[in-house]
Amino acid sequence: MDALFINGPFLDGFSRESRSPAVTKSGTLYYPAWLAYACGYAEKKGFNCKLVDSIADKISFNDSVALAKNANPRIVVIGTSTPSIDADLEFAKAVKESLPSSLVVLVGTHASSMADQIVLDNDFIDLIARREYDLTIVELLECLKEGKDWTGILGITYKHNQSVYFNPDRPYIEDLDIIPFGAEIYAKHLTIENYFYAHVRFPMISIFTSRGCNAKCSYCLYPQTMFGKFRARSPKNIADEFLWITQNLPAVKEVLIDDDTFTMDKEHAREVARELIKNNNKLLWTCEARANLDYETLVLMRKAGCRLIVTGFESVSQEVLNNVKKGIKQSNVDDYVDSANRAGIKIHACFMAGNPGDTMETLNATLEWALTKKNFDTAQFFPLQVYPGTAAYKWAEETGYLKKQGFRDWITPSGMHNMTILNNDKGLTFQQCLDFCDYARKKFYLRPSFIYKKVIQGIKEPQEFKKNIKGFFKIYKYLFKKVSKEVS
Repeated sequence: MDALFINGPFLDGFSRESRSPAVTKSGTLYYPAWLAYACGYAEKKGFNCKLVDSIADKISFNDSVALAKNANPRIVVIGTSTPSIDADLEFAKAVKESLPSSLVVLVGTHASSMADQIVLDNDFIDLIARREYDLTIVELLECLKEGKDWTGILGITYKHNQSVYFNPDRPYIEDLDIIPFGAEIYAKHLTIENYFYAHVRFPMISIFTSRGCNAKCSYCLYPQTMFGKFRARSPKNIADEFLWITQNLPAVKEVLIDDDTFTMDKEHAREVARELIKNNNKLLWTCEARANLDYETLVLMRKAGCRLIVTGFESVSQEVLNNVKKGIKQSNVDDYVDSANRAGIKIHACFMAGNPGDTMETLNATLEWALTKKNFDTAQFFPLQVYPGTAAYKWAEETGYLKKQGFRDWITPSGMHNMTILNNDKGLTFQQCLDFCDYARKKFYLRPSFIYKKVIQGIKEPQEFKKNIKGFFKIYKYLFKKVSKEVS
């Protein structure tokens, strides 16, 4: 075998490739999408590859190591995240000991952000493929196949004779149509029913139609550490993947377009909608959208099958939004919400606690606003997580707000989101943020009006009923717990 791509063992239900890696209270488990795309591209180039998700398939540490040893690949590509990095390194070490002649390659957000330190401290890591690594892995495989020196490859970090070499970054892929369909890769290597997103109908497929984002949100992980500027697949290529899913995966009830910002280029989003309409698309879909979308675009998206949009509102405080460089005017947000409601599109609303400028007053005002919006289908309330490689991390480090703790402690023992800062610039503590998120979640989901709405929705839309029941049984036990009680 040429390459084994593996989402290694860690906590049950942990999502490494989430924008905020953790075990979610909703039971959401992300596809290992970036490993999958790199695997699919290497296969397209003629290499024999395998993609394994130890977490989704519940493969133990020892069995995962044995699986890698039996595959005996030229390279083993291991995904990383900040909370799981200690476990990722432990797994990588065990793999290297079992396969001393194979190259062990780390990829992902944490490896990209802390490449120098990782290779300096861990001799069993042969190299790190930083940022967007699809082409890097293929070039590495070509070098190994032809017996060429790989140390000059762009976008890698490695150690030689106790010196760290940080090769120049690889340019981003401009033509994303060269990457195979994510759905096709999943269907070949993974069990689709293993993956669940609480706000999306089950079973579902998560695809990416673009990479990167032109917004400057200080906390946002993937644009800053992996993918940079916004680039999109062609509308026809995207519509063709929907068609492939319809023809080959008839059990799939919905497609999640999990781009950081599907609507970053509004004209492109409209063109995608037009292509889907042209194909007579019947698949429902959900996407990530910024809170500045106009009514006409929303109507077109709804006609093309868009059922729900995921939007990061974060706060109702303009000061907070400005502090995190959100690039959104709160005065326009109500129009956006109303436009989505008129267009018949539901909203999964995302809020944060602990950003610069946040106080208990701003948090409570945000919650009150969230409770008044009748088309917020679901909502999430997260404490601020600052990850290496982001502007938010630099802010927390420079101001002394960053907690002095091991990376494993960035999540609780059971894997829930912990808080990575002691307090913010307004003195809001991590305990207050964690407790607020628990309180807000309970307040949002246990309202009689919300429960009544969901019952009526389930009667009118049986598929929504199935999704809601599955989601409720995932989240209900967390509605009566305090995350801060898990934190020492």
